[in-house]
Amino acid sequence: MEIELERTFLLKNIPAGLEKCKSIEIIDIYIPKSARHPVLRIRKKGDVFEITKKYPLVGKDSSEQGEYTISLTKKEFEELSEIKGKRFRKIRHFYPFDGKTAEIDIYLDNLKGLGVVDFEFSSRQEKDSFKIPDFCLVDVTQEEVFAGGLLAGKRYSDIEPFLKKYNYKKIKFK
Repeated sequence: MEIELERTFLLKNIPAGLEKCKSIEIIDIYIPKSARHPVLRIRKKGDVFEITKKYPLVGKDSSEQGEYTISLTKKEFEELSEIKGKRFRKIRHFYPFDGKTAEIDIYLDNLKGLGVVDFEFSSRQEKDSFKIPDFCLVDVTQEEVFAGGLLAGKRYSDIEPFLKKYNYKKIKFK
């Protein structure tokens, strides 16, 4: 098991130079579809295929997650992706910021307009002392609505009431 220390922010605006950064398309399928918050995810990230089980380690603190990941072949992914699940598609941009890499996810299809930023950390102290970048609107790490298993299968209009309380403006990129 790997332990992931992460914080998640709503994207306020597209940071300068994002269009020049490395990016990759990600397709996530969360199963079982019947679960309110599935923690099992099948993922296609470029040419990498995997299945992951991810869950909070300490009560409801979403900034510390236990994660088990198994690599899949393309054929295994294709067959598993036929399972009914909750899905979304996004483009992940790898943006250098202050010695770290911001993973900026621009959602597509039913979630078009949503932009989320993740930062991963190597220690609790680093995670807890991190200052929100100016291209981020608000820390939503503990907001359940942004957990992948709950976000999958939703439409932008489903989460819009939540976004409005932060005066979030739809992201337009490419």
